[in-house]
Amino acid sequence: MNKKITSINHTPIVLIIASFVIIIAGIMNAVSLINALLMGLFISIVCAQPINWLQSKKVPKSLALLIVLIGITVVFIFFIEVIGSSLSSFSQNVDVYEANLKKMSENLFLNLESRGFNVSFKNITNLVDVSKAMNITANLLSKLGGFMGNALTIFFLTIFLLLELDSISIKTKIIYQDSKKSSSYFSVIIKNIRHYLTIKTMTSALTGVLIWIPLYIIDLDYAIIWALIAFLLNFIPNFGSIIAAIPAILFALIQQGFDGVFWTVSIFLVVNMIVGNFVEPKVMGRGLGLSTYVVFVSLLFWGFILGTIGMFLSVPLTMAIKIMLEQNKQTQWIAILLGSSEEAIAILENKENKNVL
Repeated sequence: MNKKITSINHTPIVLIIASFVIIIAGIMNAVSLINALLMGLFISIVCAQPINWLQSKKVPKSLALLIVLIGITVVFIFFIEVIGSSLSSFSQNVDVYEANLKKMSENLFLNLESRGFNVSFKNITNLVDVSKAMNITANLLSKLGGFMGNALTIFFLTIFLLLELDSISIKTKIIYQDSKKSSSYFSVIIKNIRHYLTIKTMTSALTGVLIWIPLYIIDLDYAIIWALIAFLLNFIPNFGSIIAAIPAILFALIQQGFDGVFWTVSIFLVVNMIVGNFVEPKVMGRGLGLSTYVVFVSLLFWGFILGTIGMFLSVPLTMAIKIMLEQNKQTQWIAILLGSSEEAIAILENKENKNVL
């Protein structure tokens, strides 16, 4: 009898794990479609904010929607133009950059030889492989071009979602009209994601501008591209800003030598310290509601499942799951584990106050 009870009790857990694995496998097989849908959804959530703001200023809804759609179109065309012109310019100047890198390797050989190091020039050229260094930069620019190709699908998905904004809201109310709790937590998910993505977009844009201006001043080629990369990768928590600096530093080495590397590293360090340590925490306000460890693990988890897009959306996706888990008493403990230490302390104090009363 006891064996039967144990078996029954363990069956749901096994089924849940099996279902989870099957869902993850299905998502990974349809990753390109799901990525496009998720990006369209989250961009439309961000764009809904200016539409609501324009409406609050007595702008008619149709006109507010048109203004935002024109804004999205202008930004999209700007990105295509910047990346397209950069690819064209890079292909024309490849020989110049290769010559610069070859000259650097020769100077390194002469410098080592003058200091008594017996190193052949062949070993130096193998160490500083011109073709590999140029391929890294070329591949990076071509990947950005490929991203803009996928962005066309995301662009239209965003437009259609914005056009359906009213009907989605009405349909949600109908679905959850018998459950106020379900409707409220759905609203909380949208509100938190909108808050995070809006603030992150603003701080990322600030990062891009603050990177672009000094890189332009020191005359680093494609400064706008390195600023665009900094803007995009700033959405990836913890490591995005570090990864964004690598291509710019490599290119500074190719174009301007070690002086360029010094200034480029300094620019990225100063900007990321200012935005990451002062601006973003102040503007973000209430924080993410997630522990630092969970943010890092979610970055790895969603990156593994959805690739680069998963890394961009790791925080909002985890936030949405955490809010869903909070609504069920059986899964609240998982939400607490995902939450920040401040949130856990607040829950504990609340329980203690209830016990006292």
